[in-house]
Amino acid sequence: MRPGAAAIRAAIIDLDGTMLDTVPDFELALNGMRAEFKLAPIGQDIIKPMVGKGSEKLIRDVLALDYDAARIDAVFDEAMASYQRHYLAINGERSVLYEGVLEGLAALRDLGLRLACVTNKPIAFATPLLAQKGLAPFFELVYGGDSLPRKKPDPLPLLQVCADFDLAPSAVVAIGDSSNDAEAARAARCYVLTVPYGYNHGRPVQDIDSDGIVNSLLDAAELVRAHNSTEN
Repeated sequence: MRPGAAAIRAAIIDLDGTMLDTVPDFELALNGMRAEFKLAPIGQDIIKPMVGKGSEKLIRDVLALDYDAARIDAVFDEAMASYQRHYLAINGERSVLYEGVLEGLAALRDLGLRLACVTNKPIAFATPLLAQKGLAPFFELVYGGDSLPRKKPDPLPLLQVCADFDLAPSAVVAIGDSSNDAEAARAARCYVLTVPYGYNHGRPVQDIDSDGIVNSLLDAAELVRAHNSTEN
């Protein structure tokens, strides 16, 4: 975020690991699926590094704990259907908001920013979850991992938001918890801020190429305010 640069007019915010800790929900749904295959339950410590690359990769990674590649291919469709059924049944039941999320979203909105949520979570999971947790009213746009032909870390979802908002990427900041968010933002030429409390596939957030680490969305709003105050 450079002094004198053009003002930021919109924010694209990730969901899992950025606004909500959803690993407890993943634990319920994945173990429901595993039980149908007579597989032993797994804990959050195993699941957490797997989150963030989309449902397809998540299911394949979870099955790879027990099955070889051929067996995974053979049961994948059945396992995915089972997982989706279990997740929809418990969606939001154990997930919790991170500190400062509601306050941060309100602060970003009060700065006049347009807000979009871009997540790799399927849209059928993301939309009701945002509504359930009181987040939906903040967002003009929501794109899930299956809303567009490609998901993060591809820049397409971020570029689609820029086009929808009729804004140059240089006027948009992406906020997330993982390298997926940063790589997508860098490729789209948006700013990117990262939070330190999320998942990032089990790797330190300090390893991510971003424009800064913020402790909360409220801190992100303050950084945007400071950036915009230096606009030429």
